[in-house]
Amino acid sequence: MDSKKLDFRVNYKPHSGNLFPPEFLENSALSEKELRSSEDCFVTEIIKQASDAGIPLISMNIPRTFVDANRDKIEIDDKMFFDAPQSSTNAGSRRCRVGLGVIHRIVYPNKNIYDGLLSYQEGMDRIKYVYDAYHKRLKQLVDKCVRKFGFCLLVDCHSMPSMICNIMNEEKPLDFCICTLFDESCPTQMSEFLSRALEEFGYRVEFNRPYAGAYIAFNYCQPRKNIYTLQLEINRSLYMNEKALTKNKNFQSVSSNICQSILALANFLLDFKK
Repeated sequence: MDSKKLDFRVNYKPHSGNLFPPEFLENSALSEKELRSSEDCFVTEIIKQASDAGIPLISMNIPRTFVDANRDKIEIDDKMFFDAPQSSTNAGSRRCRVGLGVIHRIVYPNKNIYDGLLSYQEGMDRIKYVYDAYHKRLKQLVDKCVRKFGFCLLVDCHSMPSMICNIMNEEKPLDFCICTLFDESCPTQMSEFLSRALEEFGYRVEFNRPYAGAYIAFNYCQPRKNIYTLQLEINRSLYMNEKALTKNKNFQSVSSNICQSILALANFLLDFKK
């Protein structure tokens, strides 16, 4: 496989950071393991083979409980801060109301991360030095891809709790969800190709159920500029023990299947504009 041909054709954004700033752990009311319950464990490692083959990978190393790069930066819960400004522009944000804005207040199952209130400046610093830096780099990759190829497909990789996959009342649990904002974020040829590639390994794939896409899928999608997005959700039970936060015996085979599917998609995209 010619990695030069694949370079910058597809971009990933895993959501699996677990580098906890020491001061964050010191101020948290929860243990590191409890904080990791929100983590997309091992997703970066799962797709490493595809990255090694020449597809660029950008991975957030800071946990989403510290600052969530897959939220709009204005989704700030003012009630988390003792000195928040009087005016608020996000009173209607559902994520803020439940504690999952750009600065998380809780982790599953509704456990408060902090005993008290935070400094508003601390929240702004997290956004400036982590969130903004990440999105600046991601935008650079997307722009470079468009300049080189005339279009870009950003694949945003995540994991989903098996509990969600098992309560959909189907005979076979859901293995993957391909999120396309209900067919608005990318041409159906792209999403359907990835679905077929995964199904060839025996996996069950759904579109936009239980998720249709989040901030990155929506914010970076610009079809008129030939910029497309696709969010891939992986059932965690396929590759890990969710309670122990460890890999299971199927990790390598699942990783291989996913990477082969993504690389097949990348090769398919080589002819997309021809």
